[in-house]
Amino acid sequence: MTFEDEAAIAWQAMPYRAPVVAADGTEIGTAESLLGDEEEDIFHGIAVKAKSGGHLEIPAAHVKKITERGVVTDLDAQGVAALEPYREEKWFHIGWGGLFRKHPEWKSGSGS
Repeated sequence: MTFEDEAAIAWQAMPYRAPVVAADGTEIGTAESLLGDEEEDIFHGIAVKAKSGGHLEIPAAHVKKITERGVVTDLDAQGVAALEPYREEKWFHIGWGGLFRKHPEWKSGSGS
């Protein structure tokens, strides 16, 4: 599954739980959260529920294409194995439309 014949879409339009695949088309898992700043239109990556269990964070630099049916990365098996686990405490939730990285001066629950 490589989604070659599909048109690319904006990161904000990525479908919830879209399949996320490695460069060779093998499924890594499903997209669970967008990571970015919608207001500034900055895409940081995606949080993925891995087929192997747990959750991974795929940086935007490894996302080659987002379509209406899935996400293609440039990762090989070794690259997937090297991904960092997704840690929710690094992000503020702003709905499925995205999450954005905490600023160091912000504190959870501060209302900022």
